[in-house]
Amino acid sequence: MFTTENPTSLLAELFDPATRPDPYPVYRRLREAGALHATPFGLPVATRHADCVAILANQDWGHDLEAHQMHPTLPAESFPTTFLWMEPPDHTRLRGLVSRGFTPRSVQLLRPRIEALVDELIDNALAAGEFDLIEMLAYPLPLTVICEILGVPAADHPAVQVWSQALARAFDPDALMSPQALAERNRAIPEFLGYFSELVEHHRNEPGDNLISVLAQVEDGGDRLTADELLGTCVTLIIAGHETTVNLVGNGMLALLRNPDQLALLRAEPDLIGPAVEELLRYDSPIHLNTRAAKRELTVGGQVFAPGEGVVALIACANRDPAAYPDPERLDLRRFAGGPGSSGGPVGGAGAPRHLSFSLGHHYCLGAPLALLEMELLLAGFTRRVASAELLDDAPAYKPNLLIRGLAELPVRFRA
Repeated sequence: MFTTENPTSLLAELFDPATRPDPYPVYRRLREAGALHATPFGLPVATRHADCVAILANQDWGHDLEAHQMHPTLPAESFPTTFLWMEPPDHTRLRGLVSRGFTPRSVQLLRPRIEALVDELIDNALAAGEFDLIEMLAYPLPLTVICEILGVPAADHPAVQVWSQALARAFDPDALMSPQALAERNRAIPEFLGYFSELVEHHRNEPGDNLISVLAQVEDGGDRLTADELLGTCVTLIIAGHETTVNLVGNGMLALLRNPDQLALLRAEPDLIGPAVEELLRYDSPIHLNTRAAKRELTVGGQVFAPGEGVVALIACANRDPAAYPDPERLDLRRFAGGPGSSGGPVGGAGAPRHLSFSLGHHYCLGAPLALLEMELLLAGFTRRVASAELLDDAPAYKPNLLIRGLAELPVRFRA
């Protein structure tokens, strides 16, 4: 049920940008205070793992009303069709066409290019010695990869990054954004769309070895992407394909540097890199919340939702629910390794519930295989080539983003 335990104070802290560096104490208090909490933008937040799983895994909770519920000031005609805000059958059709470029097999074909890029970036980092990890590693790796996949020329990567950052901020509820942030969003959208409209037209006329060219020609039983759908897909893949991975890299490296025992474990046992990435995703998720709306009357957290009523799954809070994970506030790289973890008890395999950072159900993250591969190869290169690393700022700055939460900068020192 909804809580009455000092909700104003708790929610003020939750949405205060000053909480971004460490929202987890607030999440814990919210979770302990109750299953659901009302918010200023009209959608209650669900805090517990079981409730968030019930919301995200159930196709009767839809994602097609988010634009209306979270972004009422966004003109409907200003943003193209995106499968993020669709439900079957449209979601099934569009995602099915796009997913061909992100199958595990397709992603594995990118391994040599990602390995080469990781080595290049680590070369640059070691040469610099002291540097901002967000600027030199976290942004260039996923941005370069997704831009090369789509067919964005290297000279345009900086501009795409600026637009993408503005739109990533705009995923936060309109009610929580400043007039300046909303103005930046509204300015970035037409610039971004104008650029990709020209790029799509170029690749349609002169197809190349890139995903835009493939999507412009792909057919499935006579079904093709419309111009609007193709444009929306490009923008979605750019933002979802690198902004979240930027935060995975930044948040994950910060967690490792703050937990030297776990970093030493990773160096000693390289086979833990895969499970380690899953634990880093659970421990400090790049995405902190997801919205859904009831398609029929549904009950969650003891509250009945009528058709059309929405809810927010606070997945970063659920990822640290002690009812799902033993000692959830502790970074434990063995947690998803399939064996006994240092936090005690069965934490691997069937004993560790899936974290929610990639969502669940039919909206499970399309780019998850790519994000996992990028982070795994970065950690492999880091543990192999960087003898020591240290933080140069114990309190690094965070971006104001609530939904796509991550560091603005991370000053570090690497030694070969």
